[in-house]
Amino acid sequence: MKEALETGNKAAVARRYEIAANMLHRWTKEYEAGKFGEESLDSVTALESKALAQENNQLKHLLGEQALEIAILRDLIKKKNPHLLTKWK
Repeated sequence: MKEALETGNKAAVARRYEIAANMLHRWTKEYEAGKFGEESLDSVTALESKALAQENNQLKHLLGEQALEIAILRDLIKKKNPHLLTKWK
């Protein structure tokens, strides 16, 4: 929001952050009118934090699955091609 106010180009800022231009315009109007107080910022921060934590947990889960798949595939390769064992230690 600060970037949109500083540059004066709300549409470009909205495109940059992939949000609707009319939403950014509304937020900047509310901010300038003093309706966008600290409580609103805290709730936005809390929502963003919750979303990031959820995404982080999903990514950790995917990473664990991939690590398991890699370990299984390496075991299969070792059983079929023991001479490749020295390359992956």
